[in-house]
Amino acid sequence: MKLNIRVNPLINIIIAIAFIFFCSFSFLKSPLKQKDANNDDGIKLIIPTFLGNEERNYYGNIAPESFDIIWKTNLGCGQTIFPNKDQEVRDMCGAGWTGQALLVEDQGELFLIQGAYDYNLRKIKARTGEVVWKYPYEDVIKSTGCVWVNPNKAKDDPDKIVIFQGSRRGFEVPLYEKYIFSYRAISFRTGKELWRYNSVYGGSFSRDVDGTALIVDDTIFLGLETGDFVKLNPNPDSAQIIDSYKQPVEFFKQALYTKEDIQAHRRNVVIESAPSLLDNFIFVTSGAGYLYKYDRNSGLFDIQFKTGSDMDGSPIITRDKKVLISIEKEYIPGKGGAMLIDPTKHKDSCVVWFYPTGDKHFVSWQGGIIGSCAINDKYISENNNSLAAFVGIDGYLYVVENEFINPYDSVKGPCDKILYPQPQEIFKYETGPSISTPIFTKDRLIVLTYEGLYMFEYDKNCNFSLLEKNSKIRGEATPIIHYGRLFVASRDGNLYCLGKLIKNEEWRIKNYFF
Repeated sequence: MKLNIRVNPLINIIIAIAFIFFCSFSFLKSPLKQKDANNDDGIKLIIPTFLGNEERNYYGNIAPESFDIIWKTNLGCGQTIFPNKDQEVRDMCGAGWTGQALLVEDQGELFLIQGAYDYNLRKIKARTGEVVWKYPYEDVIKSTGCVWVNPNKAKDDPDKIVIFQGSRRGFEVPLYEKYIFSYRAISFRTGKELWRYNSVYGGSFSRDVDGTALIVDDTIFLGLETGDFVKLNPNPDSAQIIDSYKQPVEFFKQALYTKEDIQAHRRNVVIESAPSLLDNFIFVTSGAGYLYKYDRNSGLFDIQFKTGSDMDGSPIITRDKKVLISIEKEYIPGKGGAMLIDPTKHKDSCVVWFYPTGDKHFVSWQGGIIGSCAINDKYISENNNSLAAFVGIDGYLYVVENEFINPYDSVKGPCDKILYPQPQEIFKYETGPSISTPIFTKDRLIVLTYEGLYMFEYDKNCNFSLLEKNSKIRGEATPIIHYGRLFVASRDGNLYCLGKLIKNEEWRIKNYFF
């Protein structure tokens, strides 16, 4: 007997698309190692920290097909004091560096967390752009926060999910004020403040917190613009009331600079980067010009390498367990650029390669790379080329082969004395200056600069081509992507959701996983 079964064609299409996506992305590594990140509580930490994970090398999954505007949400403007000799007051709109949105799924709904220049931290519905709540700070929010799931709370507790977010010190607040609470813990579900941390004055010219924390074993590791590196207890239930303020327990604090550094860098010894995790070591870059390695077993810091220049970009961990850093053109005789470090080797022999970028005066910078580098390691198989991408102040996007050194080429390093090998250049394109971090997928590279938003395509042979440019969306924040949607804050005052505009049944199919 022959069975006659009728199947809805739409269901067949959805199943087919699901299978294709599964096969295409089955090699993607987990974006996060944090325990309890994806659990039975209905919580999924999709992009819960700057550059996605503890290795700072994950940017989302599937790139958009185009830059059509799905929605935009106004982030407003605010005034802040620019830390130069004139203490200039500036009006700033939208979001700045690093300014990356966080993406969390809670009980089946996707939410963005976005800080802005209007002093507010926002929780936003990712599908529509609707603002759920706003939490006000006393100054602009430049940095990217991070999200933690409290294992001590029940799944339906309103404070189960916590955001840790820094800001500038407070508009017109004196540097020497007793309390400057430029780092806060905020409830993800309610927008309620859970504790605030006092950034105590040190040797630098700043008490801002523009860096992003690293959370390991339910412990916060964070660099401050005071030049200090701190270890905090994130749990609000363990916080203590001090002078009427609920403040977190500080396990330790260590200055990552010397008196000589303060003089040589004119008090610019701030830490603005996000620490990275490699095995049992934490790596952090500093404004004093060092790449530090912190041993979690011994609790000791070692200088892995000294560049001598300011380093605001975060250290990036590669698939072969090396550390990729970005170097500014400041306080050094040579050029800034990108440098790959082998942390298993002594600091005198740990440089694998160095790629210098051009010198160019732009705003207050002189050249080099201000932001972080990007790599495609989370999006490729073991046999594919490992690529690194970065945009210099000189206005060029560079893509190099991360694991292939040009045997016939060497170049002077930042000190302008020692010769280092140089990686193979794959692609170079004039995009305009940027301090944003490019983002990779398996076949796309997306770049935000001060001249526009770019999307490039690349194939298995590392051939790159420009697919689209939007000249109206500009700035310095780092984008994220999620199943064909791109989220990015612009200096025009808006947070954008971009992708391909589609309708009806096609929309349902294309957004099945969104």
